[in-house]
Amino acid sequence: MNGCFNLSAFLTIAVAVACGVPALDAQQGGVYSTAQAGRGQQLYQIRCTACHGAAMGGGLAPPLTGSPFIAAWGGRTAWQLASKIRNTMPPDDSGKLTLEQAGELVAYLLQKSNFPAGRADLPVDEKILSTIVLPGKPAVAALAFPPAGNLAQLMRGILFPSSNMIFNVQSNDPGVPVPAGAIGQGASQSFSWVDWGAGIYKGWEIVDYAAIAVADSAPLLLTPGRRCENGRPVPVDRPDWIRFTQEMAEAGRVAYRASQSRSQEAVSEATNQLADSCLHCHEVYRDKRGGSDRDPSNKAARCLP
Repeated sequence: MNGCFNLSAFLTIAVAVACGVPALDAQQGGVYSTAQAGRGQQLYQIRCTACHGAAMGGGLAPPLTGSPFIAAWGGRTAWQLASKIRNTMPPDDSGKLTLEQAGELVAYLLQKSNFPAGRADLPVDEKILSTIVLPGKPAVAALAFPPAGNLAQLMRGILFPSSNMIFNVQSNDPGVPVPAGAIGQGASQSFSWVDWGAGIYKGWEIVDYAAIAVADSAPLLLTPGRRCENGRPVPVDRPDWIRFTQEMAEAGRVAYRASQSRSQEAVSEATNQLADSCLHCHEVYRDKRGGSDRDPSNKAARCLP
């Protein structure tokens, strides 16, 4: 990864001379100061204890210390953590923390997970924080489940509607409240995937959930034994199918990171990657030429390269 700082298993730093930024106590390996963590502790007691508990042990929200914290945030950057805190926390009063306050809370989280302190504050700079990576979480053995549905059912049940919720951000700002009585008042006045959750969850939360659904359900495209709608086996062992699946999962993760910024422009930009990931697979395995009067879209040829 290009950059000036990298966090190893003990949050040590490798500083390149070309960075042109002060070293954050590289000899001691600390990326935050004790004073900064202290300010974060005070802020945590005011803004965070109701959900995460006074000792960070969790409650209404997940634990923020020790192995649960590392399991959730291992491999992600300090900038992602700071952005999550600043833009989405606390859920009922989000968007009011400054970037400096988010940095103080990050410092406190690191201190509570026994990462060493240094002499300088953690800088609230996107370029630097994006190169500080939390230690990776251990691999977890996956359980195998047989597929319950065919490929078309999986696509129509999860990936298609979830993607549409993300694409909808191109023309609708999730941060704008939905007018009273406007939900479900489309032309058909029937259930709308775009309106899903409206009135229950905030607009940006719905985009978060849709992006997570894409990222975490994409690997289901590789479930052994799944069949296409036409009965052909899904080509789960083919390198291009695996690559397309990885592209879809990554597109979901990119959309989620963009959604966490609470920026309509950022999510709209992320939809390009999502659209491309769909197109790459459709061009090879779905959009088949030919067909017949009874099968104009040539479904019979799908799932074949």
